Amino acid sequence: MKHLLNNINKVFDHRIRLAIMSALMVNDFMDFKSLKELLGVTDGNLASHIKALEKEDFINVDKQFIKKKPNTRYSASKIGKKAFNDHLDALEKLINRD
Repeated sequence: MKHLLNNINKVFDHRIRLAIMSALMVNDFMDFKSLKELLGVTDGNLASHIKALEKEDFINVDKQFIKKKPNTRYSASKIGKKAFNDHLDALEKLINRD
């Protein structure tokens, strides 16, 4: 059973980080406000979970200005996409084990 847990990534243990990556996997990018509204979390809560994903290089951060207002967009990095897919595969194997 232990080998079934090898690819389950602890970074995705928290439901908010799992939700952030899920959203970024199906969207090319999302901005902070859109993620906050989608997930129904506070600014600080979202920021701390984004920071954890950024620390692992699982997301890309693009800061820009739109009409003189700051706008931060996030996308899943290549490393993040692989880690997330590996995580999902591991969960699927755990669920579907014989």
